[in-house]
Amino acid sequence: MPLPEPKLEHVCDLLVKLGPIKEMGLGRGGQRRIIPIIGGEVIGSKLSGRILDIGADWQTIFPSSLAEIDTRYAMETDDGAVIEIINYGYRFGPSDVLAALARGEDVPHDKYSMRTMARLETGDERYAWVNRTLFVGTGARHADAVTVSLFAVL
Repeated sequence: MPLPEPKLEHVCDLLVKLGPIKEMGLGRGGQRRIIPIIGGEVIGSKLSGRILDIGADWQTIFPSSLAEIDTRYAMETDDGAVIEIINYGYRFGPSDVLAALARGEDVPHDKYSMRTMARLETGDERYAWVNRTLFVGTGARHADAVTVSLFAVL
């Protein structure tokens, strides 16, 4: 008997505001940088609230311009639960498009790919379901923010 195919259910959209990029220089695998996460919004039917001014995106930019995204931050729901978000993924596309993003230009999100997998965790029983749910995301980079649509894998 075949196993069921996974389905996706939209959970929320994250608008993550970013601080100035802190360049670290060339690391073992590529150009390293830290991008502070300074706030934002969580909008959705399953989760809504605000992104806390806690966390950062620790990126590696490889010679091919592939960006490895490795973030850790937190949200506070409208009803007061604090939920940790660990989001890992990749952003890639044509070199001219990635160069425009690096200059802070808004580029249509269909010109490149930004995909993530996220783990959420909380001690608040009202949201215990996030502790046992796998999440995937699709995103876009803007001059001073990132948007990510998170989906639960069912």
